[in-house]
Amino acid sequence: MSPVLEPLRPGTTIGLLGGGQLAQMLVLAGQAMGFRFVVLDPTPDCPAALVGAEQITANYNDREALAKLADSSAVVTYEFENVAAAAVAWLENRVAVPPGSEILRIAQNRLLEKQFLEQLNIPVAPFQKITSAEEIVPVLETFGELMLKTVSGGYDGRGQTHLVGKDQIPAPFSKLRQLNEELVAEQFVSFEKEISVIVARNIHGEVCTFPVAENLHQKNILTISRIPASLDSRVTEQANSLAKKIAEGLDLVGVLGVEMFVLADRKLLVNELAPRPHNSGHFTQDACATSQFEQHLRAIANWPLGLTALRQPALMLNVLGEHLPLLLKKLKHLPPEAKLHLYGKQECRPGRKMGHLNFTNDVPELLLKPLLELEIWDEDLLRKML
Repeated sequence: MSPVLEPLRPGTTIGLLGGGQLAQMLVLAGQAMGFRFVVLDPTPDCPAALVGAEQITANYNDREALAKLADSSAVVTYEFENVAAAAVAWLENRVAVPPGSEILRIAQNRLLEKQFLEQLNIPVAPFQKITSAEEIVPVLETFGELMLKTVSGGYDGRGQTHLVGKDQIPAPFSKLRQLNEELVAEQFVSFEKEISVIVARNIHGEVCTFPVAENLHQKNILTISRIPASLDSRVTEQANSLAKKIAEGLDLVGVLGVEMFVLADRKLLVNELAPRPHNSGHFTQDACATSQFEQHLRAIANWPLGLTALRQPALMLNVLGEHLPLLLKKLKHLPPEAKLHLYGKQECRPGRKMGHLNFTNDVPELLLKPLLELEIWDEDLLRKML
């Protein structure tokens, strides 16, 4: 189906593939814009349904359910990459589905993603397709160190391992091969910072970026983002330029998260793409003129894009399953500038994203003090943001 050419009117129903926290925040943003929502998700009472979306409870590949979603919606979008690109392509014959199945197909496949970025002359770490354990040896000798990854299915650090010696190859190769037939080896990059840019584009080619976020991870899961990132203006400009170039190259409609490495010489390498609202962009809810969720809806509904100016410096922290019980006990100690966003997930377990906290303050140096006093997150990790 062709993209939406006329602006969607308030009262229109938007369909969502996936009903997790990103869908929930899309619903909350969209309700203020006057939109209605229907979500397809296999988990009953998914987070999006908890805030008012009508739910179709079915598998993402269920053609009858997909048809019902298409018939109920003026436009459909997806909230994460684990939806089969084939299902999205099937939907596209019945309803507009931005950002679309082709972008999803590229983002789901690390090899295709790297190849696509190379075609755009976007800098990426050197990489090599791997089909056997024997192929890893010469690649390891060339790269020195490498990250061996599954081509598809990776998320929050899953499906990858760090290799520095030939004796390490057999076990991780076997383990990863059980997860995915195709593997890719990427040269291990020693970087100074991890950053991300949320870029938005609509059908008319209007494009804009949100302030660059600086990110720290623990056990491969994003723990904290600082905004604005501690970068010089040249690097910031380059990060925004790369994100816009990627959005235009993809013919994006919606928002896209672009993860990058900042090297010691201040050069940038693009690491991964996420064609949807991104975890590191949650700060936009409380620190920007427009949130990434409203912006995504504006783009797919063919509205003008909103302003992205940063109102105040911010920190965003993920609330994982191991953090939530202690945080709930300390609610009375939260400072007034803290904004707590919880997703209403029924099962609380370590490593699961249960919510996030946004902190804003005109003086960036004062943001960490209340977090340290809560004694919930790792102090050493938090102090790295100083």
